[in-house]
Amino acid sequence: MSEISKSNKRLKAAKKLNRIILDYYTECGNAKKQGRPVGWMPPMNGAIEIFYAMDLQPVFPENWSPVCAAFGLAPKNFAVAEDMGYSRDLCGYLRNIIGYVNGPIDDPDTPLGGLPEPDILLSPGGGCVPVMKIFHALERRFPDAKVFYADLPQVAVEDIRDYHIDYAEDEMKRLISFLTETTGHELDEDRLRETVALSDKACALWDEIMSFRRFVPAPFSAAEIGIMFVMVTRQGTRIAVDFLQEVADEVRARAESKTGVIEDEKVRLFWDNIPPWYHMGIFNYFEKKGGVVVAETYSAAWSLRLDPENPIRSLAVKSLMSYPMVSCVSIEKRKEMVLKACRDYKINGVILHRNRSCVPITLGQMAIKEALEKELGIPSLIIDGDHMDARNFSMAQFQARADAFMEMLLDGKEGLQ
Repeated sequence: MSEISKSNKRLKAAKKLNRIILDYYTECGNAKKQGRPVGWMPPMNGAIEIFYAMDLQPVFPENWSPVCAAFGLAPKNFAVAEDMGYSRDLCGYLRNIIGYVNGPIDDPDTPLGGLPEPDILLSPGGGCVPVMKIFHALERRFPDAKVFYADLPQVAVEDIRDYHIDYAEDEMKRLISFLTETTGHELDEDRLRETVALSDKACALWDEIMSFRRFVPAPFSAAEIGIMFVMVTRQGTRIAVDFLQEVADEVRARAESKTGVIEDEKVRLFWDNIPPWYHMGIFNYFEKKGGVVVAETYSAAWSLRLDPENPIRSLAVKSLMSYPMVSCVSIEKRKEMVLKACRDYKINGVILHRNRSCVPITLGQMAIKEALEKELGIPSLIIDGDHMDARNFSMAQFQARADAFMEMLLDGKEGLQ
């Protein structure tokens, strides 16, 4: 791994995040030891708040994959999966978690304690195909776990109708009945409203934090995107709200004092696609020439406002909308989202991560590249890589392309002056 593998973080809150991450995985392990039911589920769904409201422990195997990449554990997990016959062309999240559960899951020396084995599996009926396939494999690996087979219509955000929401609401109620029958834990409706209210507050704070990135200079960069950990694992908790409030206060102060990521911000950049979790330092690489990655596609997926007075229906809407916002969105919609972000954040150049591990989010990048140039006059750079597998990323190629791109952007800005 090169000398820029780790990202340079400026927010003081980043230090607190390390404690939050450790506490979360400690809580997962303790739940198993204490006999509190543990449920594995995909991220970005309304079951998270229901689990916290019912005093059940949610665990997110997909989120564990970026942790493995950051700690350098992924190569060992990939090797296990590939020995089982899984192709390197498949999603890195899928290969990592399958390798992990069939390999070092019982290793006591795993950083953060690893994941506790599931009592419950929430097998999704929507989202991207690899996520669904992960849970099919988990069902075989953990045959004693009780399985809830979710069934949600897979429709684009703009096509969601009341009858889709009605169906999803019935599914949420079916999930609650399943959990009550399986675990003996009853749902307290007042606690559910409180949980949904906390989740909504976290989303409001997330929107506020992201809005400060429109300031010039930007108060923080994509190198800090790890703060979204609480949006994945802690939605519906006071932990998420308190942490995000602290981040919002710090970012607001930096924006108001015009304290930027670097002293002389010359170029504002946008990153499309999931970041390379094993190499987050590449976001800092542009800074040596005055470039800051001030916005990215991925952060837009983590904010969906909820109505605490109608919690189950709100969670149904969340379950319908989350995945289409990221991996199941039309090329036209993706293009519209990227162009809007470039206008909102005063972007000078776009980096398109051609991600071998996530084809759905990568599709359409050539159309986006063309639209950026024709409609906004914004140049873009394609970087070949992978959000999980470092074997599919060349640092030398990245540096050569990034250097040339930055020189072009800076020359262009000077020519306009």
